[in-house]
Amino acid sequence: MRPRALSALALGLVLLVTGCGEAGKSPEKAAAPPSASASPSPTPVTKPSPTHTTPAKPKLRPVPKKLPAGLHRASGSSGVALTFDDGPDPRYTPQILAQLRAARVKATFCVVGKQAKRYPELVARIVREGHQLCNHSWHHDVNLGRRSAAEIRSDLERTNEAIHAAAPTAPITWFRQPGGRWTAEEVVIAKQMGLRPLHWSVDPQDWDHPPAKTIIKRVKGATRHGSVVLMHDAGGDRAQTMAACRHLIPDIKRRYGIALPR
Repeated sequence: MRPRALSALALGLVLLVTGCGEAGKSPEKAAAPPSASASPSPTPVTKPSPTHTTPAKPKLRPVPKKLPAGLHRASGSSGVALTFDDGPDPRYTPQILAQLRAARVKATFCVVGKQAKRYPELVARIVREGHQLCNHSWHHDVNLGRRSAAEIRSDLERTNEAIHAAAPTAPITWFRQPGGRWTAEEVVIAKQMGLRPLHWSVDPQDWDHPPAKTIIKRVKGATRHGSVVLMHDAGGDRAQTMAACRHLIPDIKRRYGIALPR
């Protein structure tokens, strides 16, 4: 064998001995994944959410089949009592006050507590101009009389407080149940609070927005000496009531006289 070939063969043997040892080394095993049979972590216990139930509303008493005894449906004199419900309202209450002042007569304003709180300056003006106040519930709750005694009393007290916040020394003589849905329990509670239950004898249903001519016709057709006339100075569009009163107030004064209920 030639010397150059022998040298190449020797070099190859050396490389084989030193290189193959690294190449042939078994690769390190990759870390094995956790065994599926390993003990699992404890599952957190989820507590059931508390059940929120809305408390049942107290049942309302049935609507009475007839009005209870003790309601005032007459003025107590030969004069006619004018009453205005659901105010005060900045659009219409000043108009009625102006008409009453022009005729030099007084009326009873059945005031809603929320309205009194919102417009205390109008309550103060009603009193300042010599008119009478009537509690007409906090937010015109037609079912107030059917509620519990505690709810009725709380509603009337809250309304009285709003009225007295506006006119601290003003007497609140009357209470009128919204919609005329009186109950005997309500009459008793009102009287216990020093409030006399004021109903009506003439209802032109001006709350339903009939034309002024219709309101005038209904009031004139039903009014007598001693009548209590129900009308509205709030609770919606009362433009037709305002127009009707421009005729009715002087006409009733001339024919019967106008007086506060007593």
